[in-house]
Amino acid sequence: SGLTMSHPARASRPPRPPRTPSTAHGTALAAGGLVLAAGAWGAFGWPHTPAPMPTRPALWLAPMIGLMEPCILRPPAPEGRSPDALDTACTGPEGSAAALVESTLSSLESAAPRPHPRLARVRYPLGYTLPVPLLQLFQRSDSGLRIDPERVGRLVRTVRDTDRPVVLYLFSTHFATGAPLETELAQDPANLAATRDGTLPSGRYYGSAIHHWSLAQTQNPLTARRAEAMQAVLDALCALEAPARARVKAVTLLGELHHFFPDFEAGMGFQMPYRVTDYSPASVAGFQRFLQAQFKDIAALNQALSSDFRAFSEITPPAQDFRTEPLERPTDAIDPFAHDSLPITGWAYAPSRPGEAPATIQIYRNGTWLAETPIALGRQDVRQALPEIGDADTGWRYDLDFRALPPGPHTLDIYLARPGQDLVHLGTRRITLGATGATATDSTSTGAAPAHALPRSQPAEARLRAHIDGPEDRSRYVYNPLVPLWHAFRGQQVVDYQDHFARIAAASCLRQAPLYTHQIVPFTNPGWDTQKFAIDRSLAPRPGIELGVSLYGEPTYGPSFARWLARSGPRPYGVTEFHPLKPLDAQALRSLLDRHAGQGAQFVSFFLEPRWQGERLPRGHNIFSFDPQNPAFGSDRLYQAVQDVLAR
Repeated sequence: SGLTMSHPARASRPPRPPRTPSTAHGTALAAGGLVLAAGAWGAFGWPHTPAPMPTRPALWLAPMIGLMEPCILRPPAPEGRSPDALDTACTGPEGSAAALVESTLSSLESAAPRPHPRLARVRYPLGYTLPVPLLQLFQRSDSGLRIDPERVGRLVRTVRDTDRPVVLYLFSTHFATGAPLETELAQDPANLAATRDGTLPSGRYYGSAIHHWSLAQTQNPLTARRAEAMQAVLDALCALEAPARARVKAVTLLGELHHFFPDFEAGMGFQMPYRVTDYSPASVAGFQRFLQAQFKDIAALNQALSSDFRAFSEITPPAQDFRTEPLERPTDAIDPFAHDSLPITGWAYAPSRPGEAPATIQIYRNGTWLAETPIALGRQDVRQALPEIGDADTGWRYDLDFRALPPGPHTLDIYLARPGQDLVHLGTRRITLGATGATATDSTSTGAAPAHALPRSQPAEARLRAHIDGPEDRSRYVYNPLVPLWHAFRGQQVVDYQDHFARIAAASCLRQAPLYTHQIVPFTNPGWDTQKFAIDRSLAPRPGIELGVSLYGEPTYGPSFARWLARSGPRPYGVTEFHPLKPLDAQALRSLLDRHAGQGAQFVSFFLEPRWQGERLPRGHNIFSFDPQNPAFGSDRLYQAVQDVLAR
């Protein structure tokens, strides 16, 4: 990752004597590109943070309730049928989802007395997140497509009539909401992201439809409709009385915003062929302007790239696989590693005994110690394949910056290290480094002989559960200096698109409510190629918009997100989606929330199914909802834990 976000342990210390282990090798589970990271408290623990001061702002709990289908989109009761209580609440002349919000949160609060949200001593004030799916706010009429005032009105009256703080989630992502407008917009190539092979068709993600929306430009129908709907909602909210407007404590923009790749459900890893977005004509032209702004004249660029371009208009983004395709220029080459970084990654189940330091992974290059990295990252695929181990925090990863290494063969040796024991040799990987223009050593090279004697070690035993996922043995890697510039440009596209909507929100009467992103954090998953998403820059501090992140599994409780936050600059943030992916009791959940509060979290949002008069409403239920009827990922027990935390 360009901001070194994905480096759980980028070691810079000098070589050190090896430690000593003995155990062994065994299950070779292929590294699946699983969607989510998860695990246990994390052997390396949470970085130490001072106890929060008694005067610190309270951490708001803002569950995201599924209100649209059962209430906001609800049609009035047909003639001849008496409306029930929910019909009346949602669809009457002053209809809103306020009664449904209160019914749902009252069930969550259970027997806990509801304190006034302005009381400073409340540990976790309970509000809610109001999702506003922007493309669902349109309707067809004889005069064409227009904003549906009734849907906007129900949303705004929900804020007016619910006496609780609210996070306003102005939502429009690649996840389809079933709006007819989405299907129409998806027919226009100007709205769609493009790989080198053309625009990406709609796809699926665990049963949900996906539209690969473009963020390469703001001058397209998709952006115009998103902006129109956002402006309509903001204008309607600004018509409320000041006390109602003041309930909006935060605004999150658009939702997950990043670049795409084919097979969105399983293609986030390092597999070939390598396809990323965006190669549309608008994006190619933007890349040329980006390079001209960076280098000013073509001679400076040619010097930096060792290239021979005659003009910036000649430059095209790197798009070819140097292993299988002829290159017109060396700068045409791209793969998951050409930007400078080779991930050495895998998993190991090596629980430590009580009082014993956790096992780690040690890596040697050509016989010289290179790095040590913790075994602490989430691997849900490992836990699913081996449920008997009961732990997903088995992943490890070290990103090797190979730009300064000499071309030619190199040998990597990977060891499991336990305190007081010989190292356990997990495997050897022979790789070749070279330039794209070289006819270099073939990828079948046997690799360099170790320059120094390898440390004492034991062979891995068959019962040891561990695997090296990458790199592949006898593989070749090249560095193309145009590739990091391409990824930097793609990251800037994400920021520019966010900023377009941030300016709309900042110009409204809600400017007193902080704006947040609503981003995933792919660098916490050791099997994901973060460059495919190109969101590092959107997570960096910048004026006018705060950090909002969705945390699943290990990043909620383990070291990966906390360490990244400490490195990138501690600052206020919101947890826009939250799920540990395992059950926690009230004590563990309370400790977890306190730690997030202590390191700057302002609110935590988790999915919650709508409940009316104590009963869950029928709809397409979210498998990540905290709900007493949802056993997936321990969600039923997490619901109970929240109830217990609120009750105390």
